[in-house]
Amino acid sequence: MEPDLWLFEKKAFQKGFSRIAGIDEAGRGPLAGPVVSAAVIIPISLQIPGVSDSKKLTPKKRCYLYEKIYDFAVSVGIGIVDPFEIDRINILQAALLSMAMAVENLAPQPDCLLIDGTFLISSALPQEAIPKGDALSVSIAAASIIAKVTRDRLMERYHQDYPQFGFSKHKGYPTKAHKKAIQKFGCCPIHRKSFRGVKEHL
Repeated sequence: MEPDLWLFEKKAFQKGFSRIAGIDEAGRGPLAGPVVSAAVIIPISLQIPGVSDSKKLTPKKRCYLYEKIYDFAVSVGIGIVDPFEIDRINILQAALLSMAMAVENLAPQPDCLLIDGTFLISSALPQEAIPKGDALSVSIAAASIIAKVTRDRLMERYHQDYPQFGFSKHKGYPTKAHKKAIQKFGCCPIHRKSFRGVKEHL
């Protein structure tokens, strides 16, 4: 039986909250590029068939749902932390910072947060961390789609600046092709210099 993706939102509504934001990030694992988070408030009545964990969707379906979510969401906020900051504070802290930034960029502001994962973020708002939340909460699933598509498009843009690395294909993740390119060409300005697989080639 499919889980009720509205379960966490319904519980929050029953507690008296009305603007519930789902938050997720994309890009903790790559060797290059930023970590990108999205925060999304969707109306309780909204049904967008197919919204689920972005990792389970084809790129075409993700892009279709990305447009639908932007069309119907109450609010969408984006938070981006660049590779320099990732190297400075570490990837976990950078991911949590990008999530907090995404929440700050919501207008109207939410009154409750549902966050993918096991960590809470720096915010005075009531919040709940939900492990595997992108497969359990419709708001977090929507955020995962927005974060993933936003980051993928950024990496496609970086591909134009650094075509030798193939960012448009692997989006900075540690594929064989990406590792070979680092060995051949060294690192570019968007590589994460604290990451294994990069720092050896500085």
